[in-house]
Amino acid sequence: MEQNRLTPPTFESVEEERLHRKQRLAAAFRLFSRFGFDEGVAGHITARDPELTDHFWVNPFAMHFGHIRVSDLILVNDKGEVVEGDRPVNTAAFVIHSQVHAARPDVMAAAHAHSTYGKTWSSLGRVLDPLTQDVCAFYNDHALFDDYTGVVLDLEEGKRLAHALGDSKAVILRNHGLLTVGHSVDEAAFWFITMERSCQVQLMAEAAGKPVHIDKDQAELTSSQVGNHFAGWLSFQPLYDRIVREQPDLLD
Repeated sequence: MEQNRLTPPTFESVEEERLHRKQRLAAAFRLFSRFGFDEGVAGHITARDPELTDHFWVNPFAMHFGHIRVSDLILVNDKGEVVEGDRPVNTAAFVIHSQVHAARPDVMAAAHAHSTYGKTWSSLGRVLDPLTQDVCAFYNDHALFDDYTGVVLDLEEGKRLAHALGDSKAVILRNHGLLTVGHSVDEAAFWFITMERSCQVQLMAEAAGKPVHIDKDQAELTSSQVGNHFAGWLSFQPLYDRIVREQPDLLD
């Protein structure tokens, strides 16, 4: 693998790329744990396999995000069968992520968790407003799935969710939480982290008073600066460095 610290890596083999995606995936779970994005057995992040493109790597069912190592990740095929690994897959993870990956060939990774502020904001049935520079990453680039029918266990529900996502980088699942996608694990994970914080900021701002919105032209400009694929990837790099230094066993 060749990598300049400020540009995405290139790979000499599919095995090298697969290992890289799995390392980033394990790191993303550790970060989600550190940030408190865990809620029992809920939540999942997936990474499309670079060779078997209708398969994805995901966390084992009922394993704490804070314990996940590269070697714990399981590979799931397009039928929901675990083809590598010895633990089961979360049915909701397969139903949601299989349909997102199928509908969006450009998506290499997708992240969903029952984070506190994302859940809270989702109950309002609204998209986020352009209140800060950071949330402009989602300006005209996130959607609302304006329905709730219980735990997502049916493929048709997964298809509806994927349809609501459309070409966006994120979707707010009403009364449920957030889901983000990206061209890399790094990007998808960072979009989730910053979207969760953006939900927190808007909730706090509206509780304090009447927030001033960034105007349309400036929001669009800022979105092009902070909301592109490279910006999402780059913003994850210091988080990755931090968690690997603190918890190197995640690479095992």
